[in-house]
Amino acid sequence: MSLPFYIVDVFADKKYAGNQLAVFLEAENLSSEEMQQMAREINFAESTFITKLDRENNKAEIRIFTPAHEMQFAGHPIIGTSWVLINKIFDNSPESITLNVPIGPIQIQQSEDLIWLKAAQPKFWDIFSKEDFTLFSNLKKEDFENQFPIQEVTTGSAFVMVGLSSKRALENLVLDKDKADQWMKNHCKTDHRGLYFYYLEGSKLFSRMLCIEHNQLVEDAATGSASTCLEAFLLKYHKPEFELTNYQGDYIGRPSQIFFKGKLTENQFDINIGGKAQFVAKGEWEA
Repeated sequence: MSLPFYIVDVFADKKYAGNQLAVFLEAENLSSEEMQQMAREINFAESTFITKLDRENNKAEIRIFTPAHEMQFAGHPIIGTSWVLINKIFDNSPESITLNVPIGPIQIQQSEDLIWLKAAQPKFWDIFSKEDFTLFSNLKKEDFENQFPIQEVTTGSAFVMVGLSSKRALENLVLDKDKADQWMKNHCKTDHRGLYFYYLEGSKLFSRMLCIEHNQLVEDAATGSASTCLEAFLLKYHKPEFELTNYQGDYIGRPSQIFFKGKLTENQFDINIGGKAQFVAKGEWEA
C-alpha cells in the first residue's frame, strides 16, 4: 500500500527551522500499530495521519503520534496538517477548516501566512514547590521567578509550567534524566508528561519543553500544545488579555516563533496560537 505524504516545518519563518512534521494522507486503512511504527521510523517529534477527509465541508479527521505514543491533542501537528490541507489538498485554499482530533473538533483559521488554532478550555491541576525542581536540575532558588506558581495545566495534553527569573537560567538549564523522569511519574496526572520552562520579558516569551521518551531526555523545537497551556496559565495569573510571541527551539538549533492571542472573560478562556509553516517535501510511503 502506497500513501502520499508531506513534510513541513512548523512555527518557522524559513525552512529547516521550527518543528518538523510528516503528514500522511489516505491513512484510513492503517492500524494504530502501523501508524506508531511509521511515526517511529520517521522519528520526528510528531507525525499525523489523515483518516477521514470531507472536501465539501473542509473538514478532516487526524490522529497524532510521537515516536513513542499517540497524542490526544498537539499544537504543531494541527498547525502543520492544517497548512497542508489548506494549501495543498482542499480546493480554493479555504480560510477556515475544522480538524477532528481525539479531544474533539479544533477550529482553524488561515490569516495571510499564519495558521491559527483555537484551543479547548484549560484545566489547572497541582501546584508544586520550587524545591522539587532543585532536586533534579541545576536550578537554584534564585533562578525561579516569584510571581506565578509552578503548576500542571492541560488543554488536552498536560505540561508543568515552570517560570524562571532570567534568560540565562533558561539557557543553562540541565536536568538529571532519571530523577526528572521519576518525579514526573510520581506527580504528573497523565501518561503524557512534559516540563515547560519559560522566561517572560515584556511581550516576548522564551521557552524550552523537555520530556522523556524511550528512556531519553528529549527537547522539543516548538510545542503548540504546551503553548496553549502556557497561554491559559498567563491569562489566569498574569493578564486577562494579551498578544505576544513565544520563542522556542533556539537552544537546539531549530528557532521557532509561536504567536499568542488570548483573552479571559468571566472564566471563559479564548486561547489562540498561530504560526507559519514551510513546505519541505512530498512523496510516497510504502506502508
